[in-house]
Amino acid sequence: MDEKRLERVRSFIEERGWKYSYSEEDGCGSIDFEYRGLAYHIWEFDDGERGVETNLRHGGRNEDLFGDYEAEILAIMQNWH
Repeated sequence: MDEKRLERVRSFIEERGWKYSYSEEDGCGSIDFEYRGLAYHIWEFDDGERGVETNLRHGGRNEDLFGDYEAEILAIMQNWH
């Protein structure tokens, strides 16, 4: 496990001082954290195409992101006020 996953997202969360938990299994990273009392998750998967399942954009509803999903995740979180 030389390469840690979701590094840019973890750095962003750490810069904001938000508490989070990170785990990694089978080469996929998972982040769980709270922001303003809501629980969020970012769970990587690789089903032939690497992506993440997350509830960042819609709170209680999950969506899958593909491609440069770290950039998309950061764009979503940077717009939070």
